[in-house]
Amino acid sequence: MLTMRELNRATLGRQLLLEREPLSVADAVRRVVALQAQHPASPYLALWNRVAGFAPAELDAAFTGGSVVKATLMRITLHAVHAGDYPVLRRAVQPTLYASRLGFRFADAGLTPADADELVPELLAFARLPRTSAQMQEWVEERLGAERKDGAWWGLKAYAPLHHAPTGRPWSFDPRPSFVAAGMGALPAGRAVDPQALRTLVLRYLAGFGPASVEDVAQFAMVQRAPVREALRALDGTVEQLPGPDGSTLFDLPGAPRPHADTPAPPRLMAMWDSVLLAYADRSRVIPPAYRPLVMRRNGDVLPTLLVDGHVAGVWRALDGGIEATAFHPLPPATWDELAAEAASLRVLLADREAEVYHRYHHWWSKLPQSEVRML
Repeated sequence: MLTMRELNRATLGRQLLLEREPLSVADAVRRVVALQAQHPASPYLALWNRVAGFAPAELDAAFTGGSVVKATLMRITLHAVHAGDYPVLRRAVQPTLYASRLGFRFADAGLTPADADELVPELLAFARLPRTSAQMQEWVEERLGAERKDGAWWGLKAYAPLHHAPTGRPWSFDPRPSFVAAGMGALPAGRAVDPQALRTLVLRYLAGFGPASVEDVAQFAMVQRAPVREALRALDGTVEQLPGPDGSTLFDLPGAPRPHADTPAPPRLMAMWDSVLLAYADRSRVIPPAYRPLVMRRNGDVLPTLLVDGHVAGVWRALDGGIEATAFHPLPPATWDELAAEAASLRVLLADREAEVYHRYHHWWSKLPQSEVRML
């Protein structure tokens, strides 16, 4: 039976968090499956935590050159993924995007899913070249009228297979996005699951986050559990079953690395919305339950965290004087020294980009319990 600590080390190992590895940006993104990208800085900080000698300019070039793309995917949120993975991941989550983005706001505009499927090919043709959000909305308004524009664009911008187009520094993408067609054409209409695409997503997920349960896979992708179970049944012989800490059944790839529970895990300063915090139904393998409401706010914000011995131990924020670290429990002097070294490296990265990254989220700090705070 696997222990929670063994699951923690498996996650850290596959997510390149036990040791920074000398990988190209494209290879690192493919290894970890997907990087949360709601905030433009987060993919950069995620790779800084994972890649030895990470050069932000390499990610700039990957976005500009199209080897890494940013788009709405799993959990109906923005992710950065390897361009080669995008088509199959997009097909796998198509039913979720169909159900969500063609929902009440789209319907309130007097539109139906059939209207969306008629509009998407024309929209993609218009977006062969990068278009600003304003230009896309003007396009929608010309076809549907001003009264339908907002609801229609709200649905189409995620339902249509669009990438976010790079717009420049500091983090390749502005808060006001531009869009470009993903180059895969319109997808099949309706809620039907693409079984092959979902099986591929399951295999990619297990490679990057396993061992994991049916519920974990469903949480990661925001797909229903029944199709996930069916995908795993179809993969019988390709995946193996393992007993989880609570007696549940976990799935993994045969021969996939599972480091020993005592493998050292160095401290890390994690990006907002880092994938390891969101990729599981049972997030206790990384987040102690008592700390979850502190770092995962009700509105969906997930604060930048301190990872100590592989688990969330506090939060950090960039201030004018340095990196302020807030620990939710006492940390030994050696750990503070290691966090200080990480903070010094992070400050070098931020100095060339955005010294006080995530500053708009600082209001959450007033809601934290009394804790040990140090400026690193």
